[in-house]
Amino acid sequence: MNIVNVGYGSTNYWVIGGPGPRLLIDVGWPGTMPKLVANLTRTGIALADVKHLLVTHYHPDHAGLAQELKNKGVRLIVLEQQVAAIPILRAHIKASFPYVEISMNGNAMTRCAESRAFLRTVGFEGEIVATPGHSDDSVTLLLDDGSAFTGDLTSPRLLEPDSEAMASWRSLREKGAKTVYPGHGPISLMPTV
Repeated sequence: MNIVNVGYGSTNYWVIGGPGPRLLIDVGWPGTMPKLVANLTRTGIALADVKHLLVTHYHPDHAGLAQELKNKGVRLIVLEQQVAAIPILRAHIKASFPYVEISMNGNAMTRCAESRAFLRTVGFEGEIVATPGHSDDSVTLLLDDGSAFTGDLTSPRLLEPDSEAMASWRSLREKGAKTVYPGHGPISLMPTV
């Protein structure tokens, strides 16, 4: 599996797959489309090859460009626990930012329990796991090879043992996570939890 970081600023955006259809995990702040396109181009990825976008949670630095990408033909994957967070995103973005509201039309709607079957239809083996702790709508893409794209799931070394986020880490470990591809910071081995 090809995994490429096309992030900028302090946030990682991961493209997986290729050759052929690719999946983008998270996307930048409103108004930063030129940065995303430049980083895709720099890594040899055409925007036209990115067929789907999975947002790990609906905060501006992870979902700010979602509708702009949809407008360019990228299909947004939305989990049922994320639906309520999408309209709230607007409240976290300054009015001066050129944010384009995310439409619920045309999205690929799925549930975590059905995500394995859905991902298989778009060329990926794995599942989408609910990983609340950073936010209620947080999810992680966990590929069958153990790659876990965790978004902003707080590092376990900073958590209380009985916290919701720690339970999310335990769930990922039980499901076979081996390598963590975070929304911020370096790639790491799955922490002991």
